[in-house]
Amino acid sequence: MSYMRSQKFLIHNLFIILSVQALLLCLSCSKGGSPSSAGMLLEGQGGQVQLPQEEAGVGTASTAGTQSSLGTVGSGAAGTAVLARAEKTLPHPSREELAKLDAVWAGLSPRAREAMPVNASNRAEFLTDLAQVLEEEKGFRSDDLSLFYLIDKKHNVGADYVPKDLVLLEKNNLFDINKNNLSLRPEAYEALRRMSRAALDDGVRLLVSSTYRSYEYQTWLFQHWVDVDGLEEAERESARAGTSQHQLGVAVDFGSISDDFADTKMGQWVYAHSEEFGWSLSFPQGYEDVTGFRWESWHFRYIGRTACDFQRKWFSDVQQFMIEFIDAWKNA
Repeated sequence: MSYMRSQKFLIHNLFIILSVQALLLCLSCSKGGSPSSAGMLLEGQGGQVQLPQEEAGVGTASTAGTQSSLGTVGSGAAGTAVLARAEKTLPHPSREELAKLDAVWAGLSPRAREAMPVNASNRAEFLTDLAQVLEEEKGFRSDDLSLFYLIDKKHNVGADYVPKDLVLLEKNNLFDINKNNLSLRPEAYEALRRMSRAALDDGVRLLVSSTYRSYEYQTWLFQHWVDVDGLEEAERESARAGTSQHQLGVAVDFGSISDDFADTKMGQWVYAHSEEFGWSLSFPQGYEDVTGFRWESWHFRYIGRTACDFQRKWFSDVQQFMIEFIDAWKNA
């Protein structure tokens, strides 16, 4: 009997100890919050590192208004998200990836950093989405420039560059053309056909006004605008030879090639649906200091649906920011 009393006494004391510990834990949580409230937790292959929130790495931009479901992020078309969702389990980025992200981030312009809602709590999601975009790029044809090739006033192609297998645009039952010498890279051509078919379903017939331009033609065109408007104005609205997206064979000017295109039925449809088919507005309003060109409501570049989603989700839907980031990442 003494042995049984001893066992009951031990069990009773153990129960009291566990109850006190549970009570203390509850009190601690109510006063101090969650264990991670003092800092952001960054996870890498080497383990977990806890940093104060103000030192937690990339980004201080607010994520207000940004959701992981791409159909509700930014402007453009709603639809099935093709990038990572925050609620899904994401792979832990390595320390090397985090360090590379910090380095690339530091090299961006202040305006680009402000536009990107990347911070310590969502950088794993960002890197997962980036990896998906870069993985898709591996499927691009290897004998031509990437659809993400950075071309602008500081980055160019040579006079001898001509895209592979340009497809001549001819009169057809999907869209209109305003001249007979228009052509596009095959990828862009097929995407244009898909978008034109969808536009027709909505009662809109697209007009394609300009596509691929050779180095020689761009040389003539730029000089034409210098003669008409003067050098300063020409620099705002026309690219010098070798710096035009048109030479890549993936850019299309729609409609009237004038500001009023944005107010037309065609323009409004393209704005609402272009990204569903991989077409991205190259020179948005209010970003002349970023792109080097004034607003061109009619100029769209084909980059693919996944890249359009990535651009809208992480770069405030500004193509230049995304293309610059991808270029910097690949060269880091």
